[in-house]
Amino acid sequence: MIKIKKKIPLIDQHDKNGFWGGKFGGNFIPETLKKPLEDLEVLFEKLRKDKNFIKERDKYFKNWIGSPTRFVKLEKLTKKLNGAQIWAKVVSDANGGAHKIYNATVHCLIAKKAGKKFVVGDTGAGYAGKMLSMAAKKFGLKCKIFMGLKDIKRQKPNCDAIRKNGAEIVPVYTGSQTLVDAVSECMRYWVSNCDTTHMCVGSTVGPNIFVKICGWSTAQISRELKTQIKLKFKKIPKKIKLINCVGGGSSAYGFWSEFIDFSKNQIELIGVEAGGPKKSKLHAAPLSRGAKLGILHGAASYVCQNKEGQINKTESISAGLDYPGVSPIHCFLKDSKRARYTFATDEDALKAYQMVKKYEKLNPSLEPSHAFAEAIRIAPKLNKNVIIIVNSCGDAKKDRDILKKRLGKI
Repeated sequence: MIKIKKKIPLIDQHDKNGFWGGKFGGNFIPETLKKPLEDLEVLFEKLRKDKNFIKERDKYFKNWIGSPTRFVKLEKLTKKLNGAQIWAKVVSDANGGAHKIYNATVHCLIAKKAGKKFVVGDTGAGYAGKMLSMAAKKFGLKCKIFMGLKDIKRQKPNCDAIRKNGAEIVPVYTGSQTLVDAVSECMRYWVSNCDTTHMCVGSTVGPNIFVKICGWSTAQISRELKTQIKLKFKKIPKKIKLINCVGGGSSAYGFWSEFIDFSKNQIELIGVEAGGPKKSKLHAAPLSRGAKLGILHGAASYVCQNKEGQINKTESISAGLDYPGVSPIHCFLKDSKRARYTFATDEDALKAYQMVKKYEKLNPSLEPSHAFAEAIRIAPKLNKNVIIIVNSCGDAKKDRDILKKRLGKI
């Protein structure tokens, strides 16, 4: 069985070929990208050990992003469900309304250090694109965002914000016109422009170095949370369940990073994937619906695919979770049995959104609404000493059109 080493960040537990657990991740890339990726790896390893760079990063995290974000008990929801305590880490308080701002900020700082004038990125829900456009504007970089046409239509608020920040949205017309195609087109563009352009992969997916940069950046969430838990409870409680939505997996890794070394009996890590419409066979849940190992966007991971190994079409009400693959980090966590993965349907997520909005002053996007669905499902079955913490990693402002269409008045 695959084992996780203690006291070593999970992002560093790969072999010399970039594989976690000997089979997840790696660098399945064209020869033209080998040198740019090697250069980026050398630069990143140098910067993450540079005290001045860390100081600069932390300055922007605090003064621009707004760290730390709130950690609050959802009193009314807890009372309604009459079981475990439900808490939320309100990461949507961060500048821009989502966790993606941490990764975007670090990538733009790296781009500046590398002497690049352009940044490109992919986006599904629009959060990664919005945050990269914000960070590019902040640091004086020109920015292109690749986005599937289907997602452009269903995430208009974030598209408006991207353009307002001065970035160009490049519509992707191929394939399913969603995140999977946006990542592919973004990588193709970077192959031809890597001399002048830095690429920001919006999640913990892709070739090894992009998984590491994103994981290192979003780990800020769990660093804050660990401190906040100790302040609230005076110590780490005996029974905690950390619940996070999982698409590519960046927010979940960031939420769990500081707690992976704890025993799963004390701190359980629960990932919730997109189960898609209840009456459809389509979904975006490779970890919880038995997907096989495949290669996607330069890395090996569990991928929704057919018998011939072709990528399956996915479907989810959540653009940010509508992705056929998943981070190699999460494949590693699943096979080591450190994390448990399940799914919530579109209908489950909508009901959870309504319930959280009704009882609490929170407006979670459709991505974390999947995590809230699992919290709401299990809380009544647990005793009051159990602490459930949900990462409310995005704000539903971007989903207003979808919510209005599905729920009517919101």
